[in-house]
Amino acid sequence: MTAQTGPERGARSGLKALYPDLEGRTVLISGGATGIGKAVVEGFARQGARTAFVDLAEAAGQALEQQLRAEGCEAQFWCCDITDTVAYQQLIQQVAEEYGPITVLANNAANDVRHSLDGLGLEQFDALVSVNLKHAMFAAQAVAPMMRKAGGGSIINFGSVGWMMATAGYPVYAASKAAVHGMTRALARELGADHIRVNTLVPGWVMTEKQLQLWVDESARELIKRSQCLAGSVMSDDIADMALFLASDAASMCSAQNFIVDGGWV
Repeated sequence: MTAQTGPERGARSGLKALYPDLEGRTVLISGGATGIGKAVVEGFARQGARTAFVDLAEAAGQALEQQLRAEGCEAQFWCCDITDTVAYQQLIQQVAEEYGPITVLANNAANDVRHSLDGLGLEQFDALVSVNLKHAMFAAQAVAPMMRKAGGGSIINFGSVGWMMATAGYPVYAASKAAVHGMTRALARELGADHIRVNTLVPGWVMTEKQLQLWVDESARELIKRSQCLAGSVMSDDIADMALFLASDAASMCSAQNFIVDGGWV
């Protein structure tokens, strides 16, 4: 790693690792305004990537964009409902027109809202599949031609350890996240000849603000302590670090794989 000078130094001084090949690349991240997505956006922006991110949380997204631009990073937020497939694919084309062809796609957006089998309705089922699986497939469809033309790229689908643990309380979310792994394997085979890598990044129980507010109590902390091989908490930055690696040339021969960041739980 070489020392950084000039305006980049301040924005990058806190990075754990520097991936020079990410500088200037166009990256698109879904669900990037808060939680894990926010850390992923910050990570790419501070590597010097042209970082585009979408979310429904408009105020949080605009605040993050302003924060990163104040640091000298190139980042832009779009408020978008990713479950509206036509609108989302149109926005992806707009991002490419303004920022250049997208060569890194991070399909992070998801919703682990709790629901039961008994109370599940058709509309809720379709909505949960849309936000946890469908958008990723059609985003990949939209960026694949750009990546082919550019000579390659990286698609990072976000999974979950929840279904691996046979966790109750969100059967459609669990089914969707399990399906993400199948989607990754299929797309990796389909796109690999064009030097497009497709992997699944699988977070463990990450201590986001949402998780801390809704689910993490003392009993949960005890469960985490017993279940993880590693002491301590999995944080959003830990997931972002893996996303940066998978996007970079350092992972040039990694595809069709699951990269689990859970402190050694599953």
